[in-house]
Amino acid sequence: MKILAFTDNHGSPDDLRQIEKKAKQVDIIVCGGDFTIFEHQIEYHLEKLNNLPRKVLLIHGNHEDEEILRIYTKHYKNIEFIHAGYHDTGTHVFIGYGGGGFTTTDKKFEEISKKFPRIMEGKKSIIVFHGPPHGTRLDLMAEGYVGNKSFTRFIVDNQPALVICGHLHEHFNKKDKIGKTIVINPGPTGEIIEI
Repeated sequence: MKILAFTDNHGSPDDLRQIEKKAKQVDIIVCGGDFTIFEHQIEYHLEKLNNLPRKVLLIHGNHEDEEILRIYTKHYKNIEFIHAGYHDTGTHVFIGYGGGGFTTTDKKFEEISKKFPRIMEGKKSIIVFHGPPHGTRLDLMAEGYVGNKSFTRFIVDNQPALVICGHLHEHFNKKDKIGKTIVINPGPTGEIIEI
């Protein structure tokens, strides 16, 4: 399966043009949030995503509200909001958890994620977070690691095939590994990942 993943384009028309160019080469598109600047012109941006030629799986970032996106995305056939949920293709399962990006633990995620191992069973699993997991090249800042430890514990315990995250613009297009799990911040122009 070929995935086009992107995050944090904040409504940039130039970045979206890059995503549109790559979209026909893939099977599915994944947005890790922050596709707006504090929801400015959110319907316009959702319409643009809906017009992409492949299914778009979406979570919210810290620039979008979960409830607003849950309501709006119901009106778009080509967009599926997967925060705290999943999309199952039969061979691959995409699990989403959006928002945040500023906490080092997340009790709500820890509770919700108890159902995920059963969903992941027998499938290649792709986790989509907005914020990065703790302790990787994708969350190391001058003040130390700023990512989420709850995410890292889940990855260590369950070893999904791939984790897509964003939030920290300083780490666009960086990759790392947690055990066997590949962790990628695909950046705003998108990265094609084959899995």
